Amino acid sequence: MRFKPGCLECLISRVEYECRLSTSDEDLIRRTKEACLELLTTLLCKPIPAPVIASRVHRLAYRMLGDPDPYRFLKQANNADAMDVCREVRGELATFRDLSLAAVIGNTLDYGARVHTVTDDFVDFFHTRFRAGLDVDDTDRIEPLASRVVYFADNCGEIIFDGLLVRYLKTRGAQVTLAVRGGPILNDATREDAVMLGLDRHADLLIGTTDGISELGVNMELIPPVLADALDRCSLIIAKGMANYESLSEYQDLPPVAYMMSVKCGPIAEDIGIPLGSMIALLRE
Repeated sequence: MRFKPGCLECLISRVEYECRLSTSDEDLIRRTKEACLELLTTLLCKPIPAPVIASRVHRLAYRMLGDPDPYRFLKQANNADAMDVCREVRGELATFRDLSLAAVIGNTLDYGARVHTVTDDFVDFFHTRFRAGLDVDDTDRIEPLASRVVYFADNCGEIIFDGLLVRYLKTRGAQVTLAVRGGPILNDATREDAVMLGLDRHADLLIGTTDGISELGVNMELIPPVLADALDRCSLIIAKGMANYESLSEYQDLPPVAYMMSVKCGPIAEDIGIPLGSMIALLRE
């Protein structure tokens, strides 16, 4: 996906959000926003996907703030909230559909988007959304494809539920490569986050989408050779979250892709053709 009307304001609002997580210096916040807006303006004329543009802007903000991970405390809180819910409900999550829905609900733990607010009571929110179910549910078509899976994770918090889904796939004989961000960006899960939660013990391979670069989504020019090989051999890609959708929807000749996310962005909702706020497990073959 490319930048759409409204994307600019949303990205700059995220820059301000991460600035305020990192500092109370109003002059530094102002200078950082101005520099990011200037960079963004120069990038908008280039034919590159939205996540590539956003990644460059966030990396500039982090450099100017002198902070490699402004979201680190939020990520810890997300994981703690998700663990509380996981302990309560994991015995009730028996099927591929149950676990996919849980992982999609976890995708709501996402900060800084202009039209999306993270709940203060994730336990109650989880139960309410779980009863409502998926708005787009292709899980019956997705599960039979899951023999060799590349699983692109997204945020902290939700990665707790990703881990449950990975373990379910493994008990069904699947081979699973779990890909997380190569460096800290927003509240997305990195290899360090995944190892801390023990996910390296459940997937066949845990790998970053880059070799240390903080990059949103999936940039095929930056992925390590081992991940490229896994993509060549897989029977299914599971892509969590909006940035992975924005990236992978740009590429042709991919294996079947299961997009699992809470749709928190108007342009993405419009691109897919569904209402804003939908929770989806959408198969694209």
